[in-house]
Amino acid sequence: MDTAYIYFSFSAIFNAFVSIFLGFLILFRDRKNKVNQTLALFSFGVGLWSIFYILWPMAETRANTLIFFQLLHIPACFVSIFYLHFVVSWLDIYKKQRWVIRIGYVISTFFASLTFTPYFITGMVPRFSMRFWAVPGPLYHYYLSMFFGIFVYSSFLLFRYYFKEKGIRKKQLLIILIGIGISFVGGSTNYFLWYNINIPPYGNILASSFVIFTVYAIVRYNLLNIKLIATEGALLVMNTLLIFRFIISRSNTEFVVNIVVLVGSFLLSFLLIRSVKIEIKRREEVTQLAHSLEKANLKLQELDRQKTEFLSIASHQLRTPLSIMKGYIELIEDGAFGKPTKKIVSTLDEMDESNERLVKLVDEFLDITRIEQGRTKFDFVVSDLKKLTDSVVKELNDRATDKGLKIQWKPKFKKMNVYMDEEKVRHVIFNFIDNAIKYSETGIIKVSLERCGSAVKLRVIDNGIGFNKEDEVNFFQKFYRGNNVKGTNVTGTGLGIYVCKKFIENHGGSVWAKSPGIGKGGEFGFRIPTKK
Repeated sequence: MDTAYIYFSFSAIFNAFVSIFLGFLILFRDRKNKVNQTLALFSFGVGLWSIFYILWPMAETRANTLIFFQLLHIPACFVSIFYLHFVVSWLDIYKKQRWVIRIGYVISTFFASLTFTPYFITGMVPRFSMRFWAVPGPLYHYYLSMFFGIFVYSSFLLFRYYFKEKGIRKKQLLIILIGIGISFVGGSTNYFLWYNINIPPYGNILASSFVIFTVYAIVRYNLLNIKLIATEGALLVMNTLLIFRFIISRSNTEFVVNIVVLVGSFLLSFLLIRSVKIEIKRREEVTQLAHSLEKANLKLQELDRQKTEFLSIASHQLRTPLSIMKGYIELIEDGAFGKPTKKIVSTLDEMDESNERLVKLVDEFLDITRIEQGRTKFDFVVSDLKKLTDSVVKELNDRATDKGLKIQWKPKFKKMNVYMDEEKVRHVIFNFIDNAIKYSETGIIKVSLERCGSAVKLRVIDNGIGFNKEDEVNFFQKFYRGNNVKGTNVTGTGLGIYVCKKFIENHGGSVWAKSPGIGKGGEFGFRIPTKK
């Protein structure tokens, strides 16, 4: 046998071993799984084709060579449709492609049934360096068209889904496409000699590239639980060797030792496979839980978006009648409809105060909807933060005094220029000091401003009701009200400091809330950079 025949035999043995071994491992992993079944079918098809390819160079006569050529074409007729069946099963599009698959099997069966007729192969002749090579019959050309057509269509499906997928799935598709591309090119060298082109089928060794690349996809990207497949395969090889060693025992002592080792190996194999299965099951449960959480998170995001839109619409609808009400209250107080009595004025003041609370609430809703919809406009300029804090303290000083509180504000700087949106930062300072007044009954509210490298920090410290660690973590969440305000008559929505946080974050800064505990006062503050 010359070098060419030795090479062809070696490549066929390699293809047969790799394909059949992988086919059995995949099938044993989960016989009921359609993807496993179709991939195993394809592997067995390539393996059976390779086995007959091993035999034909060994045939001595023209007639025997013809028989092996005919036999190897039976699995070859089905390899392409097995491949397409695997592709549509793995992509989960079998229902859309089921008629294509059915027609493909019918056509493949038709050509396979003709392999022993002269319509498929007319005979064997010497060609190039080959002792004998087949001469195609009239239907062989149609078989090749079917064979390559199905492979091209299958690869087209993979290629199309490659651009739709993301992450690991995309990488799996790429690897399988590369593998089938190399297999396609390698396997194509089988057909040059059929048409008197003197290129021997040296690319046959590449025919199992699809199988090899699929194995890589399994190992690298966990396509078919390689951990269990590899474990089962390794244990199968080990136990097979131990059984063989047991069979060839040469003495009673060796027989006893071998049977003890074999039983122990079987027991360890069982325990190891069971532990791997449990690990895989847990991993699959975690993956499924992660997918469920991802879906739930998307639903929550959609609900949050709808809630924001509702708040926006409702707030705009409420703003107009509240403004009208405020205007009429002022007109009645000014005597536009006759001089009001003291009792009416007192009632109007209470109405105006309630109306202001509603206006403030609506404004908070509008602030939130603008922030979350990205419609909040910021006007950044260099402004004096010390002067801004002065004005807020003066505005709230009377309210603090009326409640028996004192605001302690002793700035260390005559001026502190900061790049900021003055209106938004004023809103934050006002909110922090106003909350300190609300939640304090006695004592001093300390307001301080200090430099911190290239940033400034403003702190508001009170001796009020304080809060615990749980509230400290959650205060700046939307609609959150701390446990510390339960049982008090202080009203609120939990939106004010959430808005403050968003305003400061848009300045590139951060906010915080700290307290030693319930009844021990608290501190709210923010930090923003001084420059852009």
